Amino acid sequence: MAFLTADYSKNQENSFEAIPTGTYEVLINKAQEQATKNGAESLQLDLLIRNDLDKVPALAGTNAKYHNRHVFMDNWKRKQTNQYDTDSFQYILDAAKVPEGTVLNSVDDFIKAITGKPVQAYIKNEDNTYNGKTEKVNRVAPWNISETNYPEVNHKFKDSKKSTDNPFDSKNDISIDDSEIPF
Repeated sequence: MAFLTADYSKNQENSFEAIPTGTYEVLINKAQEQATKNGAESLQLDLLIRNDLDKVPALAGTNAKYHNRHVFMDNWKRKQTNQYDTDSFQYILDAAKVPEGTVLNSVDDFIKAITGKPVQAYIKNEDNTYNGKTEKVNRVAPWNISETNYPEVNHKFKDSKKSTDNPFDSKNDISIDDSEIPF
């Protein structure tokens, strides 16, 4: 059996250019802490533009055109304090409908509270100049995250098929009697 047969009929052109400025319905797909080579730390949110709202007329120019695209939002630790600006996190918690008074004891608690939540994000397309090169980038400010207009989520993830072919998956455990082992 062949490993692979070249078939380009399903290839699609993927654009990684910044999306246009606008209000998008997104999922907080993932959140994680990371650091640059120079040691600057941030909490990055991966905002995934929802694909379950393609038929909503008001979202024809945003979600319907750019569904499944990822926009990354970095929340940097302050250099003076080496702490996050937790006041700005309040906008995200409010938009994600985390109940008022919920105590979050760590960044991990914050991540767990917001991951997978639908929110609305105003995403800006702007110029960013770095090392003399200017590129278009997307930016989202925490105060531009708000409550979704569509709380029921039916987003279909591209990798929604969970593989059960993993031989190390506990669901695939094989029961062997000791008498069957030759040593």
